[in-house]
Amino acid sequence: MVMGDKGGGTEAQQYVWGGAIPLQIHLHDSEVTTLPPPPPALILAPRIGYLPLLVPQIKPFFSSSLPPGVDTVWFEYKGLPLKWYIPTGVLFDLLCAEPERPWNLTIHFRGYPGNILTPCESEDSIKWSFINALKEAAYIINGNCKNIMNMSQPDQAELWRSVLNGQLEVYLRVSSKLKLDIVGDDFSLKLNSSTSKSNQGVNDLDATGTTRTGRVPVRLYIRTIDEDTDDLEDAPAIGSWEKVSYINRPVEVHSEGKCFTLNDALKVLLPELFTEASSTNAHTSGAEVEGGQRSDGDSSRSPGETGAASNEHSQLPSDGAEIKLVRIQGIKPQLEIPFSWVVNNLMNPDHYLHICVYVKVLEPITI
Repeated sequence: MVMGDKGGGTEAQQYVWGGAIPLQIHLHDSEVTTLPPPPPALILAPRIGYLPLLVPQIKPFFSSSLPPGVDTVWFEYKGLPLKWYIPTGVLFDLLCAEPERPWNLTIHFRGYPGNILTPCESEDSIKWSFINALKEAAYIINGNCKNIMNMSQPDQAELWRSVLNGQLEVYLRVSSKLKLDIVGDDFSLKLNSSTSKSNQGVNDLDATGTTRTGRVPVRLYIRTIDEDTDDLEDAPAIGSWEKVSYINRPVEVHSEGKCFTLNDALKVLLPELFTEASSTNAHTSGAEVEGGQRSDGDSSRSPGETGAASNEHSQLPSDGAEIKLVRIQGIKPQLEIPFSWVVNNLMNPDHYLHICVYVKVLEPITI
């Protein structure tokens, strides 16, 4: 995946599509067959991309040092095998409590951990995982995924190439045919038409952040931090994916003349963390995944089957928990920002809004 044309879209969308993480890739010691060992590879990884797509750029750095055998490539961070179907930027936001630049990852060309990760055999595996996520999002938004299923082969290929090459303008043109508009964003319209009032705060724009009815596909990643950890910089590394709750929980928003904020959305998504009963004008969809865990890269299921999936990691924070950090696209957004703006500007190309939440807990409870 390469950095491409950033034409088209909002300024925020251009930043998202142009965002990249500097990586320092080390070959695992067990696979080094030469002395001295090869130096690490330094590359930029697009936030909206996927780690296996970087292998063609990385392998030349290490090919002369590899042992004989067939490549089965995977990445790890501090001993944790990285799930290839999670966007690179989401992995970074979730696993690095304090941003680490460059991000030091280890690459393996042998010994694939099939008990932890599902196979990623080629670029096609990533493409079909992406298309399947798009189907799931369409099912949430429209109640069916006909527009995705009926895409022409040229459009499907062009859509995927736009993601590979970071071409936002091409992506917007092709994806507009899928009719996956989620929520209206009057907040951005107000900002664009009110430059003379640039000092006006978010809270002063309450009436302009209203949205029409919409169902928003959300992937929520909850990382729990021990109660003894006061500084996120001191948070221990995640040693197992069992330490992360990975939830699909759509949000249904109804317009009632009131600004529905990111904070309101979090109350809907994580009612366990708010002591007051939510009085917002939104609720989780009846088609939500109850503590839903998407199985690793399973692109063979229909969206309906996905909606009925159970959570592999069923721990959610206890009532004594508190949110320490919310990250979306590397940003720590103000919770008062209109949710419609967040959705329309910060969602990934798969039409999901990926939210990473760090939660400080007294004691997790199992549901």
